[in-house]
Amino acid sequence: MKASSLNPVLRQDRYSSVAIALHWLLGLALVLMFVLGVYMADLPFSPWRLKLYNWHKWAGISFLLLSVLRLLWRLTHRPPALPSAIAQAMPGWQTRAYHATHHLLYALFFVVPLVGWAYSSAAGFPIVWFGQIALPDWVPADKALAELIKPLHKLSAVALMSLAGLHIAAALKHHWIDRDALLQRMLPGQRSS
Repeated sequence: MKASSLNPVLRQDRYSSVAIALHWLLGLALVLMFVLGVYMADLPFSPWRLKLYNWHKWAGISFLLLSVLRLLWRLTHRPPALPSAIAQAMPGWQTRAYHATHHLLYALFFVVPLVGWAYSSAAGFPIVWFGQIALPDWVPADKALAELIKPLHKLSAVALMSLAGLHIAAALKHHWIDRDALLQRMLPGQRSS
């Protein structure tokens, strides 16, 4: 659907190009890192597994930095409110779920990589971002602590992917069932007129 055919209210309530780019970049990175994490977790110890772990850690730190950028952008560039017609049509529980999901997603954007960093530090494997920048250890090396942290990283990553799945399902519901054009506010390549 072209932006010119969108409801005029939705054309005015589109997210900024920067917000849209960060949304889709972080979404893609999230899926790729999760798939990589699941794949590498059960590999036997090998140089290939070590390489994948380094890539995963580099991606995690990059994700964390992009999340900081996204949060700063959101704090300094207020996102558009839900169009009033859509907000009024949504039952109260959906509105609460909408806000809770967004807040939890933002929290987990930080929790997952920070817990992963803590696990790497506790396990005694420092992070050297892209093989160039040595990052400080988040916690002291301690194998017992690492064993406590490891499941927290997995649990928080699964929670993040589950919420992302819920977010996607809600967006598709708005697009295919409600047909309210809410999704167009976040699609790239559509200009407001």
